[in-house]
Amino acid sequence: MKVVSHPARGVALGFLLAIVLGTLLLMLPAASAGGTSAPLIVAFFTSVSAVCVTGLVTVDTGTYWSTFGQLTIMVLFQLGGFGMMTAATLLGLMVNRSPRLRTRLMTQAETRTLGLGDVRSVARVVLVVTLLSQGVIAAVLALQMHFGHGLNWLEAGWSGLFHAVSAFNNAGFSIYADGLMRYAGDALVLVPIMVAIVVGGIGFPVLHDLKLRLHDPRHWSLHTKLTLVGTLILLTMGFCSTLLFEWDNVRTIGQFSIAEKVLNSMFISVSARTAGFNAVDIGALTHETWALHYFLMFVGGGSAGTAGGVKVGTVAVLVLLVLAEARGHSDTEAFGRRVGASAQRQAITVLALGSIMVVLGTLFLLRVTDFPTDQIIFEVISAFGTVGLSTGITAQLPASGQLVLTLLMFIGRVGTITLATSLVLGERRMPYRYPEEHPIVG
Repeated sequence: MKVVSHPARGVALGFLLAIVLGTLLLMLPAASAGGTSAPLIVAFFTSVSAVCVTGLVTVDTGTYWSTFGQLTIMVLFQLGGFGMMTAATLLGLMVNRSPRLRTRLMTQAETRTLGLGDVRSVARVVLVVTLLSQGVIAAVLALQMHFGHGLNWLEAGWSGLFHAVSAFNNAGFSIYADGLMRYAGDALVLVPIMVAIVVGGIGFPVLHDLKLRLHDPRHWSLHTKLTLVGTLILLTMGFCSTLLFEWDNVRTIGQFSIAEKVLNSMFISVSARTAGFNAVDIGALTHETWALHYFLMFVGGGSAGTAGGVKVGTVAVLVLLVLAEARGHSDTEAFGRRVGASAQRQAITVLALGSIMVVLGTLFLLRVTDFPTDQIIFEVISAFGTVGLSTGITAQLPASGQLVLTLLMFIGRVGTITLATSLVLGERRMPYRYPEEHPIVG
């Protein structure tokens, strides 16, 4: 059997290839604003962050990289968010209306659709939603940056396009050194970006389901219902908590009007779930808000979207499992449906392995740096959740620490996909069962 015969392996290799090519392009003298070749660690870290749609950087994107370099970064996070295998299948659909079974399986590994028959339809939704959303958001941002902030049309158009693509792909890259802090009071900039983040991060299977049955919620899939309800709960919780914790913090939203406090609390809640943009200084947030970020970043967005984290669906299944156990129910149920035992095992496995990666990454960085534990935890979860928010220590980490972050970013973007797909495709019934016994738990 060939190494890439498993669809999940093909996805991982596709991302690796994009990272290597991105590194080589960013090391070209034309990619840096100074006209010199970027160091390998800088180019590699930036390429991994872009392909894994994270947004963590060790150099300022707007000043260190030339227009060619910024364009390369944008293409990389477009590919990363779009999905290497999804993009490959879309190209195949354009030239051949009958893609091979293996190609369709590899696309399914990235889109996580429920049936092979849905791959073609979901791929079309990916293409249409991506281009339409990015085009509309880019136009809105460009108009506001030109008329509202005085940028010339070229600068406004490039800024609008870059941030629209970055937002939709939940990449968190910005061409401004202060992120979006200069637009903290501008709803016509922050709201379109929030819309792009939510649409891109909610997951293409959900968008596909809504496209088919928008006005018939009763027939939405259980995955769609859990993702939408879970997303609404997380956004509301993040908004209310941020508003409470930061209301009097003059270093963040405390200096704003009530309307601006509401706007920025909403933006923080949306961005914390893997988008990675900041309209206030993340390093100035209260420790309570940092702790809130730990949870939101670790959970992330919807499955098969541009967001990272362990995914809303995973946490929703675990919550339902806990509720069923607490009530003494033998089945895990929601919305009149029973959650399969295999989905429960997969959710537990993804959460456990994700937690292990965060713990190991934290221990390593604590070993090689002198930064406070809360900042290290923030950085590690941000990398694993492919968020990109930072308290400001990324560039100060030693090379070994930055390499650990690249590993976490790659695993966070690809590892959970590979793991879950391997579990699904590798599931089989054993011809025998061992005698049952109940060890003491709790």
